[in-house]
Amino acid sequence: MTFPAHRPRRLRATPAMRRLVAETRLHPAELILPMFVREGIDDPVPVSSMPGVVQHSLDSFRRALHEAAEAGIGGVMLFGVPEEKDAVGSGATDEFGILNVATRLAAAEVGDALVVQTDLCLDEFTDHGHCGVLDPEGRIDNDATLVRYREMGLAQAAAGSAMLGLSGMMDGQVAAVRDALDGAGFSDTAILGYAAKYASAFYGPFREAVGSSLQGDRKTYQQDPANRREGLHEAALDLDEGADAVMVKPAMSFLDVLADVAAMSDVPVWAYQVSGEYAMVEAAAANGWIDRERAIIESIIGIRRAGADAVLTYWAVEAAAMLKEGEA
Repeated sequence: MTFPAHRPRRLRATPAMRRLVAETRLHPAELILPMFVREGIDDPVPVSSMPGVVQHSLDSFRRALHEAAEAGIGGVMLFGVPEEKDAVGSGATDEFGILNVATRLAAAEVGDALVVQTDLCLDEFTDHGHCGVLDPEGRIDNDATLVRYREMGLAQAAAGSAMLGLSGMMDGQVAAVRDALDGAGFSDTAILGYAAKYASAFYGPFREAVGSSLQGDRKTYQQDPANRREGLHEAALDLDEGADAVMVKPAMSFLDVLADVAAMSDVPVWAYQVSGEYAMVEAAAANGWIDRERAIIESIIGIRRAGADAVLTYWAVEAAAMLKEGEA
């Protein structure tokens, strides 16, 4: 007698059968590669806490862009690492600042093959390491920060960024930057709102990658990891302000929030597999505790399964190669 409970097992019997009935599929075009470009270096500098990740020189950045395009991934997200910082992040709006230079290079080299995206936040450029301008008491001045974000948005759009990643978690940031872009004739430049961005412990290696100057934390403007409904509320605000896509960050610890946002959003929903997630897998694999390649693909599929339309991951190019090998 055949019992109905055996039905799922029959659908797992062979690799071909498992592939045929898979509910979630992963494609290279759904992957976005975060990239760090550092001012004043001639050779790439390894990020010690993120094995395989580097701060690029402009030359190595150019080569890596073409590698990403050839891999068939969907896009790149650019972060600048400047030599000098100040209280208002002047380098972020300098036409010749590292991020704007890198953006022009990327748009010229691979702008037809990849969606060139730029991080719109002040933290890499401020000497205090916060995502905005501080008031005399050392607190974030939201309105003064929006002025700088508007200026950053115009600088990045002029440099050729196709999508601005508003990651600072300031109130009204999407509406402010959209207004600035439209008023200056950049109505085709898209906005990715980092809608549900949590004050996470998993950002540690990223701080090394961007040379962060942060002292203290960002708990007054990033979200409390204890709060799920708040993530949905923040996403709704960004949607109302005109975001073209919204982000949940980090991915791993907030898959419930990601699923919530994906269920209500009428625009693409992305998730960021952050530096700490990357570093944990790399460390465990280096110790022989897990199968590295399987863990990479499984972790990204889990994010897609939870509802992400695209995933920012430092494994984007490598994962794309794995996926193509699996199709062969």
